[in-house]
Amino acid sequence: MQLKDYIPNVDKKNSKVFFSGISFSSSKVKKNNIFFAIKGTKVDGNNFIKKAITKGAKIIVSEKKIIKKNKNIIYLHSSNVRKLLSEVSYKILAKKPQKLIAVTGTNGKSSIADFYYQILNLNLKKVASVGTLGVRYNNKNKPLSNTTLDPIQLSSILKDLKKQKIEYVIMEASSHGLKQNRLDGLLFDIGIFTNLSHDHLDYHKNLKNYLSSKLYLFKELMKKKGTIITDANIPQFKKIEKISLKKNINLDVILSKKGIELISHRFENEKQVLKIRFKNKSYDVFLNLIGEIQIKNILMAILAANKSGLKIKKIIKVIHQIKPVEGRLENIGNIRNNSKVILDYAHTPAALELALINLKKQFPFNKINLVFGCGGNRDTKKRKIMGKIAEKHSDKIYLTDDNPRDENPSKIRKDIKRGIKRTKLCEIPNRKKAIYEAIKNLNTGDLLLVAGKGHEKTQDYGKKIIFFSDKQIILESIKLKNNSLSKDFKLNIINEQSKSKISNNLSIKNITIDSKVTKKNDIFFAIKGKKNDGNKFVSEVLQKKASLA
Repeated sequence: MQLKDYIPNVDKKNSKVFFSGISFSSSKVKKNNIFFAIKGTKVDGNNFIKKAITKGAKIIVSEKKIIKKNKNIIYLHSSNVRKLLSEVSYKILAKKPQKLIAVTGTNGKSSIADFYYQILNLNLKKVASVGTLGVRYNNKNKPLSNTTLDPIQLSSILKDLKKQKIEYVIMEASSHGLKQNRLDGLLFDIGIFTNLSHDHLDYHKNLKNYLSSKLYLFKELMKKKGTIITDANIPQFKKIEKISLKKNINLDVILSKKGIELISHRFENEKQVLKIRFKNKSYDVFLNLIGEIQIKNILMAILAANKSGLKIKKIIKVIHQIKPVEGRLENIGNIRNNSKVILDYAHTPAALELALINLKKQFPFNKINLVFGCGGNRDTKKRKIMGKIAEKHSDKIYLTDDNPRDENPSKIRKDIKRGIKRTKLCEIPNRKKAIYEAIKNLNTGDLLLVAGKGHEKTQDYGKKIIFFSDKQIILESIKLKNNSLSKDFKLNIINEQSKSKISNNLSIKNITIDSKVTKKNDIFFAIKGKKNDGNKFVSEVLQKKASLA
C-alpha cells in the first residue's frame, strides 16, 4: 500500500512510500505501520510515539508539530487525527456489505436496530447488526466493548461480514462515536434518529453539543438520495428536515400521514394490537412486546425494512414473531403469584421515566417496584433527577449500586436520595441482594422493574470488574421465590393477605360463604352479617373436609 492512495495531500517525495498497516495503539504496532497519535481524554498517543517507532512504525500522524525528527521516520501533520484514521481504515477495507444503516439518538437505538434486524432476518435477508448488544448475524452473537467501535475494529468486522455474504449491516451510532469521527469514511443508505434527552453531558457539556454530535450523521455521513427516518413529533424534527432538504436526502417519518400513521392501539395483557395506515392502506399489527414505547420502535423498524426493499405485507406478516430485545423491557421468568420482573437498560432520566410510565399504562392496577442506581464517573446532574422520577412513578424503591467505577458508591446513592422520600426507599448497596430482596417481597400481581444494566454482564468497580448479570440474578431469585409459593394461585393470595404460613401442599377447589354448599377441599369464608354469623358454621365445614376456613 502506498501513502498517496490513502492519505490526501502527501508531498511527492513520500507519495510512493509503502506502509504495511495502521494502528493507534503503540502496543499493536507492526513493522512499517502508520501510527496515529491520538490525544484522548485520558491518554495522549503522542507520548507513545517513541514506543511505536521502536516497534517498527515508520510513519507518524500527529496533530502536533514534531520538533526532534528522526530522518528514517516520516512525520505527517493532521488537524484531526481521528478523522484521518477512520478514512484510511475504510479505504483499506475496500470491500464491505452493500447496504449500511445507522441508528442514532438517546434512547431506543438497540431496540430499533434489533427489531429491524429481526424483520429482515425473518424474511431471509442476509443481515447483521453491530452495537450495544454485540455483532449479530446468522444466529450468532459476538459481544463488543463499545456501542460504536474504533474504525480499525469496525473495518475488520465489516470485512468478515462481507465474507459471510451479508448484504445489510445495521449499526448503532453513539454520540461519542460520531463526535470522535469513528464512522468518517463510511456512507450510509439509511440513517435513523430516535430522540434526544439528558445523557452524556459529562462529555458533551450541554444539549446543544450533544445534538450536534448526533446530527453529524445526517450532515456528513449519508449517501446522496439516501433516507433519513425519524419521528415527526420530536422537537428536533425541523432541524432534521432542514438537513434533508439541504443535502438532498429523502425524509420518511412515523406517526404522520406523510409516513406510517397510527390509527388505533390497545393492550391485551402483555400483548399489544395496533392498526396502522401506510400509503392509504390499513394493516393490523400484533406485538408480543411490553411497553407502549415499543410502538415507536417497531414503526421505525417497519419503515426502515420497507426502505430496504421489503414489501409492507411481508413485513406485517412477521411482526408477531418479533421477540423483545435482551434487557429492553424484557419480561424475565414466570412467578407463581402472577407478579412480573421486567429488565430494562434505562440509565437516563428520560428512559427510566418512560419505562415506568409505560408499565403503569399497560398494567394500571399493579403496584410498581423499582431496583436502580446510577453509574460512577458519569453525568452527576442526572442522579437527583432520576431519584425524583423513581419517587414519582414507583410504589417502592430499592436503591443499589450500578457500575460505581472509581467513585464512592455511597456518594452516588446519596446524590440520588436527594430526590427520594424515605418512606418508599429501601437502600441495599449490594445489587445481587437488592434484586433478591425485591423479588422476595413481590405480592400477587406486583411488577418489579430492574433498571440500568439490561443486557450487561459485568459490574465495574474501577480497579476491579466482576462478572454480573441482572438477568441471571433475577432467574435465580425467581427460582427461590417459586419454591416458597404454592402452585395454587388462590392459596398464595390467602397467605399474603392473612400473613399466615399455610402449607403450600393444601388443595383448594372452590370458594364459598355458604356452609350448606361447602364441599371437600373448598375454602369457607365465615362472614358475620346482620342476621347470620358464618363463624358459627366453621366446625361444620371442617367436618365436611373443607381445606380452610
